[in-house]
Amino acid sequence: MEIDPGKIKVIAFDADDTLWVNEPYFREAEQKVAKLLSMYETENKINQELYRLEIENLPYYGYGVKGFVLSMIELALQLSNHQVHPSIIQEIVEIGKDMLYKPIELLTGVPETLKHLSRDFRLIVATKGDLLDQERKLQKSGLLKYFHHVEVMSDKKESDYLKILKHLEITPSEFLMVGNSLKSDVLPLVKIGAKAVHIPFHTTWEHETVCDSEKSTTLYPTLCSITELENLWQR
Repeated sequence: MEIDPGKIKVIAFDADDTLWVNEPYFREAEQKVAKLLSMYETENKINQELYRLEIENLPYYGYGVKGFVLSMIELALQLSNHQVHPSIIQEIVEIGKDMLYKPIELLTGVPETLKHLSRDFRLIVATKGDLLDQERKLQKSGLLKYFHHVEVMSDKKESDYLKILKHLEITPSEFLMVGNSLKSDVLPLVKIGAKAVHIPFHTTWEHETVCDSEKSTTLYPTLCSITELENLWQR
């Protein structure tokens, strides 16, 4: 699919695993919790139950580390029949704090690409997660200066993107979204008539995966790196 840069006014970027590393920290935390709770269940069962709780709790806590920590605590209580030692709960809390204060590891070429694109386009962040956490990461990343607007979204469905377009006072054809998740960053944009670019990350949360029938090689371009974005118009 070709993208006409002359029609694009705003380029939006997902944050986690598009601008910086995020998902591997969740996998690392899951491994730590599985070890903490190994006296109650197998690692595979613990991971399955944790994922179930995360999805059940999304309407209450939304996306991000804090909801993840609350789900881990709930899991510990359930698996132990509410007999888990307080020290284990404290360790789970510390795992969450460690996640919140991980150093920001920018993906290759991100600052250079944003600097280049900001000369010709309005750039914004459109990401899910906890507001305080995402604001903190953006501040620590040194990337905030490139963005005209930051939108921390409770979800990324078509209706959520349409609200952003209304706020920006642009049409779908003037909007380009860049992200690592087909489910959240690409397919909803295609459905509302906007443009999207998929840049896969090597680790993907199960909730963000889509079936093969939803994938396409014609509705959106797939790039190996954000650095390829600068040359997309020349294809």
